[in-house]
Amino acid sequence: MNVQKKVVVGISGGVDSAVSACLLVEQGYAVTGLNIRVLDSLDESPSLKPSPLVISDHPDFQIPVFSLNLSSKFRDDVIHYFHTDYLGGRTPNPCMVCNKKIKWFGLFEGLKLLDADFIATGHFAATSFCNGRYRLYKGADQEKDQSYFLWMLSQSDLAKTLFPLGKLTKPEVRKLAHSFGVRAAEKKESQEICFVPQDDYCSYLSNAIPGLADNVADGDIVDDTGKVIGKHHGYPFYTIGQRRGLGIAAKEPLYVTSLDTEHNRIHVGKKSSLECTGLIASGLNLIGLESLTGPIEASGKIRYRDKETPCIIQPLDDNSATVSFASPKNAVSTGQAAVFYRDSEVLCGGFITQIINKP
Repeated sequence: MNVQKKVVVGISGGVDSAVSACLLVEQGYAVTGLNIRVLDSLDESPSLKPSPLVISDHPDFQIPVFSLNLSSKFRDDVIHYFHTDYLGGRTPNPCMVCNKKIKWFGLFEGLKLLDADFIATGHFAATSFCNGRYRLYKGADQEKDQSYFLWMLSQSDLAKTLFPLGKLTKPEVRKLAHSFGVRAAEKKESQEICFVPQDDYCSYLSNAIPGLADNVADGDIVDDTGKVIGKHHGYPFYTIGQRRGLGIAAKEPLYVTSLDTEHNRIHVGKKSSLECTGLIASGLNLIGLESLTGPIEASGKIRYRDKETPCIIQPLDDNSATVSFASPKNAVSTGQAAVFYRDSEVLCGGFITQIINKP
């Protein structure tokens, strides 16, 4: 007799996670939804509670949903990281860190509490098991592919993870949502960071860190010759590659090229000054590679919407690597992730900690 496998599906309230849950029901799994709460009152002892979320109005997809409050962990692992990186002159990617430390952590807590076999999410990505390793691949919809955000997942994470949308396009997901009676079938997607109102990170940081704006105001803006050409509002409120809002007059457009956190200075230069052909990535997580003992060829992205560029990855001694790109990358920012592919497979990824080979 076949035993029905149990799956805990992360339910966000959006269409992708809802369709994922319904697809798994169709495939014969016993499905339970889990809505992870991160902006509630701080939790003392997180536990599963019934959730009012309804995935579908169709009688075949009446899926129970629980909630898990991880607001305290979210504050410690994601919001604190976001603050620290900006104060350190880096550009954080909170959604990437949240996937590993909150979503997968919470889903595996749900898996244990509900005695389930697998977890699942609505990410556009895919997995397989080949040659002794669990592998991660891009989603079939190249416009929606989210594999870049999943580079931190471990082999044990991938072993228990299902991605039901891996072979689908977004229009196909919308169509399925209507056939499944999903309430969120036409819900618009949010592109904002969930804890940053109106996606205005400058106002958010000013309000979240008392005294920050006053402490870092009136720093120098310095050009590529070392000349002071203006004043700024504080280095945490600027990002590499930024052009607008500098408040300086120049014969040609100037861009933020680096942040000097020690002296509260912003360095600006021509667009060509943003180019580099190398970086150092640290904290490498190997997915498609069992080990990295010598140089390998790959293609790399330095942000989510970046176009992949051929590169050589040369390992260093401290779980880091030097990456040399075949053509220049523009506006590389420390704190972001460099993710490396071979065709559609994710080989590895790491945090950008240093920019090298600048013009």
